[in-house]
Amino acid sequence: MIRTATPADVPLIHAMVRDLAEYEKALDEARATEEQLREALFGERPAAFAHIAQDDASGEVVGFSLWFLNFSTWRGVHGIYLEDLYVRPEARGGGHGKALLTELARICVQRGYERLEWSVLDWNEPSINFYKSLGALPQDEWTVYRLADGALAELGSGSGSAE
Repeated sequence: MIRTATPADVPLIHAMVRDLAEYEKALDEARATEEQLREALFGERPAAFAHIAQDDASGEVVGFSLWFLNFSTWRGVHGIYLEDLYVRPEARGGGHGKALLTELARICVQRGYERLEWSVLDWNEPSINFYKSLGALPQDEWTVYRLADGALAELGSGSGSAE
């Protein structure tokens, strides 16, 4: 069962974000607090949205998706960027990941969004194979760039070097 997340789900989402970061070998980079997630998802101006996967038999929360809107200037419409998709290891293979993606695809179709996009680590073969089985295609011609921490602060303060 897939449902929209509620404020009561924030501690579970936070715990699963940390589990995902650990799986991705980057737990030290997962600095978000429950309060930050609560504000982003349920504050005065939500910037992100989340869905919860629950086991049909037990009702236990077994996964989540966290996403936000992006925009394609080429297509002229919004899309969804899936920031995180996580299913607890003991629940994998039960259709929860596919159900979460199906819900996001349904939202795209219903709202006229033309893209559902996400990133996956190059070494994460199980996820890559799963995504390909759904018809997702890698965007190999694009490289993701990121400014963070000191480089972001330097550029944002106007002291970054110009080339």
